[in-house]
Amino acid sequence: MKPLDSAPVQMPTGGLGRVLLRILAVVSLGVAFVGVVTPGLPTIEFVLLAAWAAARSSPRLHAWILRHRVFGPLLAHWQAGRLPRRAKWAATGTMALAGIFAALTIPHRPSVVIIVGCMACVLLWLWCRPEP
Repeated sequence: MKPLDSAPVQMPTGGLGRVLLRILAVVSLGVAFVGVVTPGLPTIEFVLLAAWAAARSSPRLHAWILRHRVFGPLLAHWQAGRLPRRAKWAATGTMALAGIFAALTIPHRPSVVIIVGCMACVLLWLWCRPEP
């Protein structure tokens, strides 16, 4: 397994591109922090987006994300193609809460069926991933 930061990364040539990617990284990281404690708000997707944007705009921020005590292990497991059972259970619980919330608040039943069906497909995929 290669280290997370060993892949060559192309930095944007323009200053505006780097600034926009850095803003995207910081905002995504902020949403990920909120997602850690908010049921139904995804965390890993925003951490992945933040790491991607930071790798292309700020090597210092990217290194900080990789060393972070919460997000660093998530990124390492993700890159290795393995997800811990604890993360799978957390995703299952938050998706179940989101599905219940959707069923109770969305009056259009076909929309609820589509939402719950999409979450069920993601959970099926998630539980088929190997564990560390």
